[in-house]
Amino acid sequence: MIILGIDPGSRKAGFGLIELKGRKINYLESGVMKYDCKSDFMDRLGNIHLSCAELVKIYKPDQIAIESLIYVKNVTSLAKLAQARGAMIAAFMNTHKSKVFEYSPNLVKSTVTGHGHANKESVNKALKMMFKNQIQTDFGTDDESDALAIAVCHSILKDHAVKKSDRLFSGGTSLREAFK
Repeated sequence: MIILGIDPGSRKAGFGLIELKGRKINYLESGVMKYDCKSDFMDRLGNIHLSCAELVKIYKPDQIAIESLIYVKNVTSLAKLAQARGAMIAAFMNTHKSKVFEYSPNLVKSTVTGHGHANKESVNKALKMMFKNQIQTDFGTDDESDALAIAVCHSILKDHAVKKSDRLFSGGTSLREAFK
């Protein structure tokens, strides 16, 4: 099974691809999609949609995991992030209806590092240990490593997930509550 993890953004978005063979997780690819910040925001949303559709076309994932919205102080930034995330989800739903899942940032960190408030360095270190013979260089950005962590989180929790409206763990569902 191939899983695509997405760390959404309106200026750049990380993606990470892993392959799940039984209980073994193999690293396939990761990177960052960058969007022209100087272009009109509506045009950028179109580019975001197209780039996500292209990702699906190229890598043919079986399931897609995306990070849920995070709290930000700037309402304008939150609105743009929400719109960008919506464009991404719309692109994915064309081919992956009922195969797109979301995870909160704290659940991703908790699943990958064992601590829900882990910093970026801890996430990177955990991923490097997990893929020690598969990743040769450092991650280009935190967006890239976060996306890979989202894919790993889904690979671990997918069989224990409580589905609700085609999504996993939206918002603040704790891991303990999910397994009750």
